[in-house]
Amino acid sequence: MKLDQTCAVITGGASGLGEATARHFAEGGAKVTILDRDAERGEKVAAEIGGFFVQTDVTDEDSVAAAIAFAAEKMGRISACVNCAGIAYGIKTVGKDGAHPLDAYKRTIDINLVGTFNVARLAAVEIAKNDPEPDGARGVIINTASIAAFDGQKGQVAYSASKGGVVGMCLPMARDLASSGIRVMTIAPGIFMTPMLAGLPEEVQQQLAADVPNPPRLGDPAEYGRLAGFIVEMGYLNGEVIRVDGALRMR
Repeated sequence: MKLDQTCAVITGGASGLGEATARHFAEGGAKVTILDRDAERGEKVAAEIGGFFVQTDVTDEDSVAAAIAFAAEKMGRISACVNCAGIAYGIKTVGKDGAHPLDAYKRTIDINLVGTFNVARLAAVEIAKNDPEPDGARGVIINTASIAAFDGQKGQVAYSASKGGVVGMCLPMARDLASSGIRVMTIAPGIFMTPMLAGLPEEVQQQLAADVPNPPRLGDPAEYGRLAGFIVEMGYLNGEVIRVDGALRMR
């Protein structure tokens, strides 16, 4: 599958990794529909890349169903789905204020894991409608985990659990969708310069970057976007998790 023939839906496409992916795909000739809760930012990015935007709550079935239908109508079809929407809390299991708030844990799981599955399953229905390529391929789903799924730090119990779930569903989802010609891949980023990290003091950013073995810097969201584009075009990649982290192993 070529990027310039791709019709992609990208969650979290109004900022961070999702925005970088949307821009890279559009620059490569793909049609792009951004799904995000931030209408102002989402519409701005969509206008800049010549794409489409639909305000979406990834945890809501009706919202996602409507967004997928909108995207399919506007682009003519859907052949790629990239899930970048997510949140992160820094809360210990037991902290100075007591036990980890259960609502924060549930919200993290709901957005990062349930939301990813919600979009993936509904996008898969639409992707399966495509005419197959000679090798049977109809499209690809790319989900976003994190290296926290493997070596989460203190305060990341909710985030690590949610991303561990994203990793865990990669292979079985790939097997489920194999007969429909849909590949499923997962990217596990390290520490990237997203809006959340950009708001940290410069000395904190430098400290985080110093922990990365090589290259000793924070990841550029554009690098995530290029990897996602590579996965789209590399048709033999399926059912696997790719770490992109400069060899960082958190402790």
